[in-house]
Amino acid sequence: MRIDVSRDVFQLAEVFTIARGSRTEAQVLTAHLSDGDHAGWGECVPYARYDETLDSVAAQIAGLPEAFSRADLIDLLPAGAARNAVDCALWDLEAKRAGKRAWDLAGLGTPGPEITAYTLSLAAPDAMRDQAARNAHRPLLKTKLGGGEEDVARIEAVRAGAPDARIIVDANEGWTPDLYRTLAPVLVRLGVAMVEQPLPAGADDALSEIERVLPVCADESCHDRGSLAGLKGKYDMVNIKLDKTGGLTEALALRTAARAEGYRVMIGCMVGSSLAMAPATILAQGAEVVDLDGPLLLAEDRDAPLRFDAAGVHPPEAALWG
Repeated sequence: MRIDVSRDVFQLAEVFTIARGSRTEAQVLTAHLSDGDHAGWGECVPYARYDETLDSVAAQIAGLPEAFSRADLIDLLPAGAARNAVDCALWDLEAKRAGKRAWDLAGLGTPGPEITAYTLSLAAPDAMRDQAARNAHRPLLKTKLGGGEEDVARIEAVRAGAPDARIIVDANEGWTPDLYRTLAPVLVRLGVAMVEQPLPAGADDALSEIERVLPVCADESCHDRGSLAGLKGKYDMVNIKLDKTGGLTEALALRTAARAEGYRVMIGCMVGSSLAMAPATILAQGAEVVDLDGPLLLAEDRDAPLRFDAAGVHPPEAALWG
């Protein structure tokens, strides 16, 4: 089996800012697999927070043997971006070989559209109110927060700009236990439904001792099924992202395991193209929160991109993936 990796850049529609910094483009890696008769592809977004770079992830993929299966990948690569791109490319390749859709190969029903969050970039309150007003027609807004008392002003501004939207927030590990205690009741009053990763991964034990009046979702603290044991008593929900699990194969298994342990499920993404989101639309079916807005943040996208409309994000056409 031939493996090729390309580096692709997609310009963002506008500057995107979170607590860790700003960007104007999405830099991704695309894995291309071919058996001589059929070809499949998958996309990943290397993430510096997890000590990944474009070079390191490309090297991991280049180091794979000539022949392997999806089952082999669990031992060949760790959970992360490299395994995600290859795993999703294998699903695409297998679907083309079989002349079936990927969800049929997974034994799942035909997916439908799912309402997705739209992410508001971190900014001053006035700017966030303007962002919210421009997107007030969207049913679910996700607000990036920076840590600190100004987060209340940001949410008040977002609520003023989009009075009818459901709101979730992402603290990106930027809060302390005391800040959670201060902010959580206020955010609940403002109609916020959930906060992602308020405390740093590895320093989140205090969540088991806090009355979680605002439900807490594990993001950086949850990668694959091996993460679940460390979440008990601290989190109410898990954010499953293909770039963390290492692909659709582990993500499906993690979703099943998380639900069995009583966690609600969020399906999230990095900022990437429709190719990166396509496998996650299968995973998103029935999730309590879906956050697959990557293509909505781009100024350009893949050919045959995902369709977004009032019903949500639709599953991919075969011309894109799966």
